[in-house]
Amino acid sequence: MVAADKLDQILARFEFLEAKMSTGLSGAEIATLSREYAELRPVVETIHGYRRIVSDITDAEAMLKDPEMRALAEDELPELREALEGAEHDVRLALLPKDAADSRAAIIEIRPGTGGEEAALFAGDLLRMYQRYCDTRGWKFEIIEEQQTELGGIKELVARVAGEGVFARLKFESGVHRVQRVPETESGGRIHTSAATVAVLPEAEDVDVKIEANDIRIDTMRSSGAGGQHVNTTDSAVRITHLPTGIIVTSSEKSQHRNREIAMQVLKTRLFDLERQRLHGERSADRKAQVGTGDRSERIRTYNFPQGRMTDHRINLTLYKLDQIMQGDIDEIIDALIADNQAALLAEMEA
Repeated sequence: MVAADKLDQILARFEFLEAKMSTGLSGAEIATLSREYAELRPVVETIHGYRRIVSDITDAEAMLKDPEMRALAEDELPELREALEGAEHDVRLALLPKDAADSRAAIIEIRPGTGGEEAALFAGDLLRMYQRYCDTRGWKFEIIEEQQTELGGIKELVARVAGEGVFARLKFESGVHRVQRVPETESGGRIHTSAATVAVLPEAEDVDVKIEANDIRIDTMRSSGAGGQHVNTTDSAVRITHLPTGIIVTSSEKSQHRNREIAMQVLKTRLFDLERQRLHGERSADRKAQVGTGDRSERIRTYNFPQGRMTDHRINLTLYKLDQIMQGDIDEIIDALIADNQAALLAEMEA
């Protein structure tokens, strides 16, 4: 059974927000309350659904005492009790602690790992996979910084993804992605193993990070494209160095002013992520759950092209539809990772 007092507290809070929002509030207040209200609404709907089933079971059990209604009640009760199990599970999921960053936009960083040019080409394949996935979900995918190799691979890619529930679904992509295939650069037909790293960071908001002017150095330089070729003739690219941490961020749009904005936003996001990682490490020092650790040195997935196979090593999920996956069909993987993470959180709560 789900604790009734906990559910009552949530319903009371929802009613308070509803009443508060009907009064005159400032723009900042209404934005904050609206966000909390929107987050609580699906939880409240789940609670109401659960309580309707509980009420229906109580009514059906009372009908057992009526000879004329007994047969009907005996027919209904098995279905209602089965529905109650599912409703209880849904409520427990709804009550799981939420990652406050789940609703935020995300910064994706992709870089080649071991494997030379083949790793850079695979990094480009991952970029296209994520672009196509974002397209299917109606998310905006904006490339902030891209450095290509002579053969069209990716030396470094930084992109911003905006839309509903972006970080909640993409955060499990952080880690080392390994590829096994015959490289385009291989004439002997041998299978090589290469890797690329992906980092998905929740975009920072202004209130999250304060950067002191003395802590950064801003340099302007000439923008460069694939193979180091100049894409324009003005020194518009911006590089910001955060002196206390050594983090370096660049942006190479045509507008220097816009580059400063972009680079500062990415810097704030990386600093915000550093703090999140520190807090996560403190909270989960003894935790054994694999999914959502945020460890970007962890090998999370293998893409085996000769076998058409993708394996996610964190949850031992293997799918033989690599072509579709590389075309952005990754919902099945992400759904399985989210379900596994929820199961681990439920186990912790109920331990």
